Amino acid sequence: MRTAPEWLTRWEYAHRGLHSAGVPENSLAAAKAAIAAGMGIECDIQRTGDGHAVVFHDWQLDRLTDADALTDECSLAQIEALSLKANGEPIPSLETFLQCVSGAVPLLIEIKSKPGYDVEQSCKAVADALRQYSGDLAVMSFDPRVSAWFHDNEPTVAAGLVMREDEHGHTQTQEARERAYARAAPDFLAYHVLALSNPWVAKLRENGLPVLTWTVNSPETRAEALEFADALISEAEGLA
Repeated sequence: MRTAPEWLTRWEYAHRGLHSAGVPENSLAAAKAAIAAGMGIECDIQRTGDGHAVVFHDWQLDRLTDADALTDECSLAQIEALSLKANGEPIPSLETFLQCVSGAVPLLIEIKSKPGYDVEQSCKAVADALRQYSGDLAVMSFDPRVSAWFHDNEPTVAAGLVMREDEHGHTQTQEARERAYARAAPDFLAYHVLALSNPWVAKLRENGLPVLTWTVNSPETRAEALEFADALISEAEGLA
C-alpha cells in the first residue's frame, strides 16, 4: 500500500465546492466560497470533445446551462462560451479552476467515467492541466482504471477509488467491490456514507487505508461520517 499524503485527512471538503442558492456547483464562485470558509474542495471533471478537462459534473449540459448538448461533444471554446444558469459564470476549464484556487486549500478531483468510456484520455487531460500546479491535490474516480493510470503515469499524484453499493453504482456485490479495489490499488477510499458502516471498509481503515465519505448532507449522515471515516465530503445540512 502506498502512503497517502498527510494533508488528505486533515480537511473537510465542500462537495462540488461550497455551492448554494446563486452559487452553482463546481463554479469558481463555489470554489471561492469554500476557500473563504476554510474548506477543501471536491470537484468533478468532464472531458471536452477536443480533449480538455473542464470542471463540470454532468454528461449533459442542460441541467446547469441553457445548452441542449453533451459535454463531450462540445469543444473547450464552446463550453467556455456557456453561462451557468445560477450566476452567469462560465464553466471553468480545470486550468482556470486551478488558477482560482492557487493552492489555498487542497483539492479532490473526481474524474467522471462510464461503461465503454476512454477514461485514460481524461486522466491525461487532467495530468496535463496539473503539470504547473503546486498545491495539494488528489484525484479519484468510480472507475478503477483512473487510480491505475495515475500510479503508472503520474505516481506522485495520490489517487483514490470512489465506491457505492446501491443501484446507481457498479459495485453492488462484495465480489465486485473487491475486484475494483484490487484493480485500482487506491491510495484512499471515498465511500458512500449510506454504506459506510460495514466490516470490509472498517478492516481497510484499520489496516491504514484513509477512508473519506460522501455526500454528507444531513446531521444524521454527519454523525455517521464522524464515527466511521477519516474525512468528510459535505454539503448543505451536512456542513458543520
